Amino acid sequence: MRSKAALILLSVTVLCAQSAPAAAQRLIASISNHRVMVTSSFTGADLVLFGAIETNTPRRGGYDIVATITGPRQNAITFRKDRRLGIWLNVDSREFENVPSYLAVLANRELDEIASADTRRRLQLGLENIPLTQRAAVTIADAAADDPFRQAFLRINMQRGLYREAMNGVTFMAPLLFRADIPLPAGVSVGNYEVDVRLFADGAMIARAPSAFEVYKAGFEQFVTTTSRTHGFLFGLVTAVMTLATGWIGSVVFRRD
Repeated sequence: MRSKAALILLSVTVLCAQSAPAAAQRLIASISNHRVMVTSSFTGADLVLFGAIETNTPRRGGYDIVATITGPRQNAITFRKDRRLGIWLNVDSREFENVPSYLAVLANRELDEIASADTRRRLQLGLENIPLTQRAAVTIADAAADDPFRQAFLRINMQRGLYREAMNGVTFMAPLLFRADIPLPAGVSVGNYEVDVRLFADGAMIARAPSAFEVYKAGFEQFVTTTSRTHGFLFGLVTAVMTLATGWIGSVVFRRD
């Protein structure tokens, strides 16, 4: 009888141990502004990503945060110039398909100190591990990291402020509280932006929290954009009439008698 009771007690203890999470962490993240309005005077915006780590037993070694912000996807073409007969000409090109129009990777320290190379590749952490599919002839694939067209594409977008990688972009205000600044340049695309925040400890991802925000046009710019999409023929007709009218008025004003 005692052995039977002891067996039951042991079984209950094992089931409780399996069902209770050990030092589970929960990541919470949000954006200071979920809608960014673009007008004719828009010169850029700065958003703030803030979050917290919920845990019953905080780690003594601390945590790491990597946030990836991805903008609307689009197609782009990168040209290679060469000097021919004293003139710089476009001699080759590569089309990038369905690539982010905006891409930012923010972390509290260097990525190679947060996770191994295999983990970074698997989780697509950092600009060098983000797939940028290219069309070459009839094939579409992601080029190697040292591909000159890929490097040129990244360099051009980084110069425009559309791509960035900041290894001091995340700041811990307390052991379990963090924040990060997300700068949006004036040439940012309109659409939905995805924010993927990941929590790391000892080189492994232990939690993840998604967030998002929207960039939208307002005012006369939005009216023109909406009209051109919903009433394409009428918009084209009005544009042609306005062009002809402008040319006729200019010929009358500057006519020499």
